[in-house]
This record gives sequence, C-alpha cells and structure tokens, in this order.
Amino acid sequence: MTNTAPLRGLTVLELGHSVAAPYAGLILAELGARVIKVENPATGDYARGWGPPFYKGDATAFHALNRGKESLTLDFADAADASLLKRLVGESDAVIQNLRPGLLAKFGINVDEVLRDNPTLIWCDIGAFGKSGPLSRKPGYDPLAQATSGIMSVTGEADRPPVRVGVSLVDMGSGMWTVIGLLAALFQRQKNGKGAHVETSLFETGLAWMTIPLAAHAISGEVRKPHGSALAEIVPYQAFKASDGWVMIAAGNDKLFGKLCQALPGLKAVGEDQRFALNRDRVILRGELIPLIEAAVAQLTVAEVSTALDAFQVPNCPLLSIDQVWTHPQTTAIGILTTGGGEKWVGLPFTLDDVRPTSGGAAPTLGADNDAFRQEYQ
Repeated sequence: MTNTAPLRGLTVLELGHSVAAPYAGLILAELGARVIKVENPATGDYARGWGPPFYKGDATAFHALNRGKESLTLDFADAADASLLKRLVGESDAVIQNLRPGLLAKFGINVDEVLRDNPTLIWCDIGAFGKSGPLSRKPGYDPLAQATSGIMSVTGEADRPPVRVGVSLVDMGSGMWTVIGLLAALFQRQKNGKGAHVETSLFETGLAWMTIPLAAHAISGEVRKPHGSALAEIVPYQAFKASDGWVMIAAGNDKLFGKLCQALPGLKAVGEDQRFALNRDRVILRGELIPLIEAAVAQLTVAEVSTALDAFQVPNCPLLSIDQVWTHPQTTAIGILTTGGGEKWVGLPFTLDDVRPTSGGAAPTLGADNDAFRQEYQ
C-alpha cells in the first residue's frame, strides 16, 4: 500500500503563532512529520482566542491550523525551560518560527550559533517585511503585507475604499513558501549532509502574488486599478448578475468569447462585431462591451446561464456561499474534507497516488504534552 505519510520520521519544532508558521506546521503534520508546537504558557497561540466560534474551548481557527501537532508550553525566561528548548532544537530536523524580531535572541537563541552547533538543522524564519531594509524591524500581519505589497490596491472596486482579500492569503502563502523551502533544503541535505537557513516573509509572499501586475508596471509604467471580480488583462472574465444570483464567466480567449456570444440570447451581433474579435481590443472597449453582456445575462437565471454556456463549453460557475461550498457535491467528491478529532476540516489540496495525506489528528489543548516532555527530559 502507498505510504501516505511521506515525512514520517521528520521532527519539526514550531515556534509559531497566528497563521503563517502554524499553517506550515499543519502541512508538515498532515504529511506525517512530528510537529512539536511550543507555546507561551500564559497565553498560548494567539489564534486560540480568535473566535467565536469556539470548539472544545479554542477558536475553530486554531483547530483548523493545528491538527496533528503536540503542544508544549515553555517560558523562555525560565532557565530550565530555555534549556529544554535548546535541547529540542538540537534534536529536531527543522525549526519553524515567526516570533517577533529579536525575541529569540533576547533569550540567548541566535540562529547563526544554532546552525553552527547543529550543522544538519534546517532553520526556517518567517518574518514580516524581510531581514533588511527600513521596515525590517516592523511587526506585521497579513493585512499589512496585503497593503504594502500592492494586493489591496488591485482588490475591490475602483473608486471605493480599500478591500483586503477575504482570507489570510499572505499568511498562508508564507507558510507554503516555508514548506517549499524546507523540503528543498531537506532534499539538499540528503545530498550534502548539511542543514540550511530558510527565510521568507509576508512582504515577499505578497510581492510574489503580485508578479503579473508588477511585471506590467515594469514594462509599461501602468499602475493597475481594482476591477472588482474582473481581471485587467482579459475581457470578459468576471461575475455577472443573473435574475436570481451571480454567475462567474471566464471567456479566457477569443474562441471562447465567440462561443459565449453564440450561447447567450441577444449577443449574436456582438460576436460578429470585429471590434470585439480580439481580447486586446475587448480590454480597451471594456466599458462598451460589458454592459451588453450584463444585459443578456440579466434576462436569465443562474441555471439557465450555466446550461447555455455549458452547451458551448464556456467556463462558468455560480458564486457559492460558504455553506453551499461545504455541502457541494464536488467538495464531497474530491474528498478534501478530512476527519480530525471527530470533526471534519479542510485537508491538503493535493493527493499522492490518489490518497490525500492526513494525520487524522486533532489540535492539541494548551500544554497537552507537557508531562510527557518533562518526564523524558528531566
């Protein structure tokens, strides 16, 4: 049978809180690694209080990000706890941390010294704005990175107040980049026997998400504006309001645009208008074209739009609310909802040999593994 825990045997120490480091730890735990989550004995991970809703005393946000881990509480200011932390670092394959700048150094943990003493260790830093530059000492959260990287400048609608992406896109992306860097370092270690220092930040992740808009600016000087549900480079590629709801239509090339005009009543002449034949021209004529499509869609229900477009294989889908997504047959069919602690949670978005990796574990209560660790290291 296929091994569904490819990282079994890997021990990772998570000195993290909130989203970025815990999400990296979650990915690794789901892949089979042993993830030891070190928390402040007084407060624990801040995400424990990010509610309602709460489940078994902790916020569902915490449960969603910390399944399959062990929890150890340590007071870094306590000599015995600091000694235990250093021992755990020395016995781990990797460390992930997103504590505020300078905190670990304050308690005698310097990454250069740690790597010198533990040459096979993979140390992963997740910062806010990077290790150098005028913002390097500034604390940061996901919305600050969305603001400074330009993401918020292209999100929402033109001439409206700023809008952040509705999920922690930058935090979770930083966790993903951390895992990618860690796995690359792990592969390299298998060849040369040496550890590595992996570094990323929320700001760098935000800039990476902005690759296309920043490239457009570099070449043309264009400063992108928000287009709501639409895309700056492709038309039509946005949500349209039907008579009973919204439908997303993505006519991503000229051929699909032609099919769209064949599929929807009232757009035949639009499809024959050579001014709209090429996407580069449709982008320029967006203000004239979009109202014509809006008028056609408004005459139909979401189901009617979907049926018409599906018949011509034009990409489309209804806009679903969270409850609709949770119960949608496609969500069920792909098996992404995994069980942990008796409840269902969203699992990793990939499979290995048709099996979705999962620890099957629950999120730990604060300090759940204290006794076991202290007995082992007394």
